[in-house]
Amino acid sequence: MFEVKNPLEAYLPRTNVSQTFVFAKEDKFFAYPNNFHYYVNYYRNTFQHGGISLEEMIIPFVVLSSK
Repeated sequence: MFEVKNPLEAYLPRTNVSQTFVFAKEDKFFAYPNNFHYYVNYYRNTFQHGGISLEEMIIPFVVLSSK
């Protein structure tokens, strides 16, 4: 887990002055304290996409010219 205290340094949106972000790393995830075991069993061995990947951001670009 890591915490981003200043969203602007990580190029994240900031909606208020005290906003921070917390991210889980590797195959870890956060579970709600209410119904903890339900959420752990529900999310175990699943793929969770928490944002946009580099592959989704890069746009292939090529310039072709005729001979």
